[in-house]
Amino acid sequence: MRLADTFPKVEINGLREFTLDEIGDEHLFTSLETPMKADAHKMNNDEKKKRIAFHFREIMETLGLDLTDDSLNGTPERVAKMYVEEIFSGLNPANKPKIALFDNKYRYNEMLVEKNISFYSNCEHHFVPIIGKAHVAYISNGKVIGLSKLNRVVQYFAKRPQVQERMTVQIAKELQSVLDTENIAVIIEAKHLCVSSRGVQDDTSTTVTSYYGGLFKDNNKLTELHNYIFNNQFTL
Repeated sequence: MRLADTFPKVEINGLREFTLDEIGDEHLFTSLETPMKADAHKMNNDEKKKRIAFHFREIMETLGLDLTDDSLNGTPERVAKMYVEEIFSGLNPANKPKIALFDNKYRYNEMLVEKNISFYSNCEHHFVPIIGKAHVAYISNGKVIGLSKLNRVVQYFAKRPQVQERMTVQIAKELQSVLDTENIAVIIEAKHLCVSSRGVQDDTSTTVTSYYGGLFKDNNKLTELHNYIFNNQFTL
């Protein structure tokens, strides 16, 4: 019997039955919003770190590791701090970037493209890294945003357990709301360690997702965007 056969069956959107293991391998996601408990922010960060450290220590001991070893003894606390303050900090709305808009005094009415925004996220199905680059573009509706804020929006949604499709749409919807325009495009290319380091163990494939809103649905604008991103090799 395969390990996957021991997982219970669940119904996803009425399509068919999947095992819990298959859900991860099928790369499904169930909502645009990151699934969160109603009381997700009831505990403060210190309380969260204490609980995570306790449970991670249990995991390590279950795996047979000797936590009296000097190298391992502090690992549960280090992991807890990393989870709360770093790689999953995007779960806390208090960390959402504060964005100021400015009048488009230059009257720049063409697309602005911020390409090759590096990010590190984690697959919500196996909690292993997703490593990639995001390309973000918008056409001003009278307001402009600081360039670094585009990077910060990407990082905010990346720093949580994620599915790449959801992350792509979350970034786009957030920028549409902030900039008050439909003219937003987001393209993400990423490598999933849940594919390369486990399961099928394919180390060469990458996953590409995209969102095109407003004027970016026009073929000419789309071609222009792709030329900026994929054909222009600008180096300093």
